[in-house]
Amino acid sequence: SLWFSVPLTSLPSPPGLRIHEYLYFQVLSPGDIRYIFTATPAKDFGGVFNTRYDQIHLVPADPPEACGELNNGVFIQDQIALVERGGCSFLSKTRVIQEHGGRAVIIADNAYDNDSFYIEMVQDSSRRTADIPALFLLGRDGYMIRRSLEQHGLPWAVISIPVNVTSIPTYEMMQPPWTFW
Repeated sequence: SLWFSVPLTSLPSPPGLRIHEYLYFQVLSPGDIRYIFTATPAKDFGGVFNTRYDQIHLVPADPPEACGELNNGVFIQDQIALVERGGCSFLSKTRVIQEHGGRAVIIADNAYDNDSFYIEMVQDSSRRTADIPALFLLGRDGYMIRRSLEQHGLPWAVISIPVNVTSIPTYEMMQPPWTFW
């Protein structure tokens, strides 16, 4: 199950820290954000993707922080939730989505201008666990996805996840235009 996970061994990393592995997903609709997005799996909790979803809904949680009962939980069943950072631990959010039947959760930074800094999502002190995959998404990417859905009046995006980006030239063309290296 390592085919979709690319360790970035070329990046310097502080001694003792695990090198981030990136996981990629592509938005298929709406068309104005039809890009390949980069996310990082949680460091020490959550499951892994053992299925590739060619078309699955990415449903923004309501309320966005997903720290308790959801107003749109019925739409998250068997889909993937887009959640916003803040209000409770990464693990708490993941468990809320899991309890609503979500297949995975993508947690976007609540700093909307964050277009480069990946947070390491670690377990909280509660000793609880979660079984579904949890991914961290840059705040700018999360914001642009939610904004596009609002503009189109759509309740969710359609995505495929995980995406294999071994064809790097294509991947670079497909990245969001607001991503700078």
